[in-house]
Amino acid sequence: MTQNRGVVEGYVKVAPVVVRDVEKATIDAAGIYYKHLNEAIREVVADGAKHVVLENVNGQRYLGTGVQAKGVKIDVHGTAGNDLAMFMDGPSVEIFGAAQDGVGNTMNAGTVTIHGDAGDVLGYGMRGGAVYVKGDVGYRVGIHMKAYENLVPVMVCGGNARDFFGEYMAGGILVLLGMNTQFADQPLVGSFVGAGMHGGTIYLRGTVESWQCGKEVGITEATEDDMATLKPVLAKYCEALGMDLDEVLAVPFTKLAPFSHRPYGKMYAPM
Repeated sequence: MTQNRGVVEGYVKVAPVVVRDVEKATIDAAGIYYKHLNEAIREVVADGAKHVVLENVNGQRYLGTGVQAKGVKIDVHGTAGNDLAMFMDGPSVEIFGAAQDGVGNTMNAGTVTIHGDAGDVLGYGMRGGAVYVKGDVGYRVGIHMKAYENLVPVMVCGGNARDFFGEYMAGGILVLLGMNTQFADQPLVGSFVGAGMHGGTIYLRGTVESWQCGKEVGITEATEDDMATLKPVLAKYCEALGMDLDEVLAVPFTKLAPFSHRPYGKMYAPM
């Protein structure tokens, strides 16, 4: 879009209205360009705000990106744009609506809770923290998730997922429940589940066909030991989104794990 008369990409070039008390800041995002909105978020956090409330969010990108502040909570009312919580290290972000693509991109620490649906490529390269989605998610969710030192990233999605769920996954825990979906007549998950997977664990509430999964993936029923690991993860998810843990656990889970840590080793080096 042509930039003139104080407008950039459809947003008015004005500073957002910020209402402050001692530790809480409320920011009206209506009509605010995403760069100005993110500047305002960083400023109030730097000034000591522990609770930041964003009103009237309408697709602004990079919310919470790069924020390094444990103990800070950011509430997002509306639809969050791409790359929410990218590189985030510490805060808790709660979206009272839906989120677009790239949530938790290369995220280090913190929690993202989404009360609606989310888009594609969630948790790309995610190294720590947790992402909880109540509804459906798109394509390539959990791609390149990895554990880093003592960090184990967790992502739980409450609805259905499209193709390439857990693609190239290298670490962490990725869970799909198939409960809060708009597409009950479609499969729990698409094709190429765990394609190229060489670390971490995928848990599916229900079953999956072998043809849906990458050749690198072993498919088994979740054991008692597996459930001992999974139950605390699901308990935190249910607490965050107001769901019934017993209902979630009423259906057996399937576990997907890689056969090899070097699924394509023979392609690049002699064995």
